[in-house]
Amino acid sequence: MSRRSRGFSLVELLIALALSLIVVLGVVQVFIAAKNTYLSQNAAANMQEDARFVLSKMIQEVRMVGMFGCLETITDSSQKGDFHASQLAPIRWDSGGRKLTLVTADVGVNGDKPDWTVLSDCRTHSTAYSEGRKPVAGQLAFPIRRLTYSYSNDQLLMKSGAAAPQVLVDNVSAFDVSFGLASTATDLAASRYSSNPPDPALIRSVRLSLTLFDPNHRVADQTFNVVAALRNRLP
Repeated sequence: MSRRSRGFSLVELLIALALSLIVVLGVVQVFIAAKNTYLSQNAAANMQEDARFVLSKMIQEVRMVGMFGCLETITDSSQKGDFHASQLAPIRWDSGGRKLTLVTADVGVNGDKPDWTVLSDCRTHSTAYSEGRKPVAGQLAFPIRRLTYSYSNDQLLMKSGAAAPQVLVDNVSAFDVSFGLASTATDLAASRYSSNPPDPALIRSVRLSLTLFDPNHRVADQTFNVVAALRNRLP
């Protein structure tokens, strides 16, 4: 066989295979890195979307706490006579049980019956009744609900009235609430935060903190904080 028609040697073939393998491994690493980046970004985006949904819903309801109609004095004609007690404590935070209770005007997205309905002519009288109640001519109806948010077993739950709790979001590692307090009952701005306000009349805002985790450990835990100012002065 002539020198010109001679093929590759075994050493040359092994070198070519080794170089090809290195190139293939490099391409595979690039694809793996791109896939991992996509998965982590997608997980972070899902966590942000879950937090946005839950916190925006809670902010909407926190802002309506203490809104019981157009008159300050309300006659309690509820079946259990429990409206006044809820009116005096429209927002409560149980730090031990990680439970937030709100007595808030219905924002029109729950669909079921309210816990109370305040009927008022907005001039001389207001009366609170149990559940739903239709106004007559010259009256306005203000549906009121008791909502309870609780943290248990890595879930944030919401309970409305006597209904069973519903899961709002999974993969929750922490849920915390603190209150922005004014120095005196006449001050408008909050000067400090506390989880146990000594007087509801000092509350000016509510700070919600929610920490979510990725069950697949693709991204680190993310904590989301938001502050909602109260629109109605508490008693």
